[in-house]
Amino acid sequence: MNAIDWIARILVIIGALNWGLAIWSINVVDGLGVVTTIIYALVGLSGIWEIIRLFKK
Repeated sequence: MNAIDWIARILVIIGALNWGLAIWSINVVDGLGVVTTIIYALVGLSGIWEIIRLFKK
């Protein structure tokens, strides 16, 4: 795996853990303003990247 693959995988894991914490009404990236939007966008793009990698195999 190259660097982009690793970064994408880490961001997907962070996003999944953040969603899991929502069970207890905890949002790790909430309240960071524009940074929150950027983080969510990066996590979403990472998810798309992982889907593409999954179907390329």
